Amino acid sequence: MSSAPINIASAIQSASIKRHPSPHHDLNPSTAASSKEPIEPVSPTSSVSSNANSIPESALKPTPRRANLPPLPDMRFEQSYLASLQGAESYWTIAWITGRDQVVLPLVQGMLWTLVLSGWRYWNRGAQFQGATLGSKVRRWWWNVNHWKIPEQTQEKLSDKVGEFYTAQLGGHD
Repeated sequence: MSSAPINIASAIQSASIKRHPSPHHDLNPSTAASSKEPIEPVSPTSSVSSNANSIPESALKPTPRRANLPPLPDMRFEQSYLASLQGAESYWTIAWITGRDQVVLPLVQGMLWTLVLSGWRYWNRGAQFQGATLGSKVRRWWWNVNHWKIPEQTQEKLSDKVGEFYTAQLGGHD
């Protein structure tokens, strides 16, 4: 007999899991396009008169349907969560696994993604107009076409900014 925490977690999580999905039933709901019926062409010897306003036979032939796709993989969180709980033997282990999967890993993922985006933004700020890539050339061309002033890359030091602030605030007095 397995432990009670694993049975409880398994019962809660497995309530919404379909173990053997049918690819014909579970992929998507049926639509009007699901029940196409081929059109029988009218033979040229029939009593229907052929004139300029009639629809050509090539327009009446239905397009062939593509083969059915394989079933979609189950990418829901509960599958990996249940797999993580397989080795859990106590409530503390379940709490640790849940905290790790629900709090710690998303937090680390978000922090890393933010650092990557911030680094990209910082690097791209200097390379926007100074680079020799196609994107920089197009950007400079676009700014010149619109007669916009291209921002100059200044190498102003923090000490210069502090000096300007000091002069503006105190009027240059000691």
